[in-house]
Order: sequence, then C-alpha cells, then structure tokens
Amino acid sequence: MSNIGVPGLILILVLALIIFGPKKLPEIGRAFGQTLREFKKSTRDLTNDVMEEFEDGKKKELK
Repeated sequence: MSNIGVPGLILILVLALIIFGPKKLPEIGRAFGQTLREFKKSTRDLTNDVMEEFEDGKKKELK
C-alpha cells in the first residue's frame, strides 16, 4: 500500500472543503467516523466468534 504523505493529505482536504463546503464537512466526518467504528466493532465481534469456535473445537479434540 502506498503512503499518501502530507502534501497529498492536504490536497484531499482542500478538495473536500471546496466540494462539500465548510458546513457539510463536519457532518461527513462524523458519518465516516461512525461507519468506521461500526466496521471495527463488527470485525472484532466476528474475530471473537471465530476464535471461540476454534477454541471449542480444540477442547473437543483434547477430550
């Protein structure tokens, strides 16, 4: 994965500011943050479920 860097990040922020305007930008940021939080939670829950299944399978093998 390539690194965007500071100049690229500044360019993206300036373009977003021009396209969406200063009033809409915080709303978009909040929505993106909530989506990212939900995605991380779902990923964590799925990982925990898989690990529990794996551990249960191992316990059954040992018996």
